[in-house]
Amino acid sequence: MNCKRFHAGLPKALLIACAFSFCVCTSTEVIGAEFVRVKDLGKLQGWRDNVLVGTGIVSGLAGTGDSPTNRGMRQALSNALSQFNLTVPPEQVQSRNVAVVMVSAVLPTFAREGDALDITVTSAGDARSLVGGSLLLTPLKGPNGRVYALGQGALSVGGYRYDANGNVVQKNHPTVGSVPNGAIVEVGVSAEMLSKANDITFVLNEPDYTTANRVAEAINGQLGAPLARARDASGIEVAVPEDDRQRLVHFVARLESVTVEPDRRARVVINERTGTVVSGGDVRIERVAISQGDLKLSISSQTAAYQPTGIIGPANPGIRTAVVTNTQVDVSEPGGTGYVDGRNTVSDLVQSLARLKTSTRDIISILRAVKAAGALHAELIIQ
Repeated sequence: MNCKRFHAGLPKALLIACAFSFCVCTSTEVIGAEFVRVKDLGKLQGWRDNVLVGTGIVSGLAGTGDSPTNRGMRQALSNALSQFNLTVPPEQVQSRNVAVVMVSAVLPTFAREGDALDITVTSAGDARSLVGGSLLLTPLKGPNGRVYALGQGALSVGGYRYDANGNVVQKNHPTVGSVPNGAIVEVGVSAEMLSKANDITFVLNEPDYTTANRVAEAINGQLGAPLARARDASGIEVAVPEDDRQRLVHFVARLESVTVEPDRRARVVINERTGTVVSGGDVRIERVAISQGDLKLSISSQTAAYQPTGIIGPANPGIRTAVVTNTQVDVSEPGGTGYVDGRNTVSDLVQSLARLKTSTRDIISILRAVKAAGALHAELIIQ
């Protein structure tokens, strides 16, 4: 490790003392390559989750359901009762123990009939709480309108709400709940991996030409045959040999076990709401000078009253109490200038500023200014 100390200070002509100094360490060690499995970089084309949604009724609430004036609740409950030969007009439904809810679930790839899914239940009306409720049988449909699962069960709500005489006690969000394993798959789904050309396509999670080319070369090298080629920045086409087409799962398992060194883009992620800065440790900064300081202006006023003294006899009508205000203005500008050479990284700069007890907000402002100056060759992502 080579350590160089940078002393920061404003020019002497300004007659301001050195404000800070920091130590930036640059490493001359060669960092070993990091190899990861192909399965950790993406997935096969056709693998996807399917979103299901439905409208249901939660019953059994202790007076915390939708209000009796809610037309949606009255119509839904009337429709549910009509299926059991109970004819109750919607305008005659009066209940606070029922709530209309939206039910959602995710149907994974290769889901089979009889598999259980977790479902999320959210209030769609003016219910105050879903605690203690139970979801009635609800069909869950896909975007094509087909029913793929049926949901039902007691809700698990991580909160509560109780109110009486104008007093309200609430914890977390009581109008959202879940039913673990509350949906049963009625129609299974599958994905066709092998195309008509007898090949499969591997899709990267983060498209990158360099990584796609490396994945194709690693597959060809470790499988011992020129089977793969990078089609674009995200897709790698892999030809399936004739002997492996009948045991495709075995071939895909070998494909997923191939190791490759992915290329990593230079990125700096900034979250201004939480004051978080995350960057790759090798993101370089060109030679740049950084000056940071705060102008502090302090104005104080002191008012004093002076009474006339030493007067013998009647006072002159023009003599009166004098009120004098003294104003003092103090201007301070703490701060300094730091110099960073081209061998330093964002990690070095952030660590150095942290040693100086620089606030995270100021660090974010400095990084944005360095990017604007053209000295930070990385993608700056602000969340």
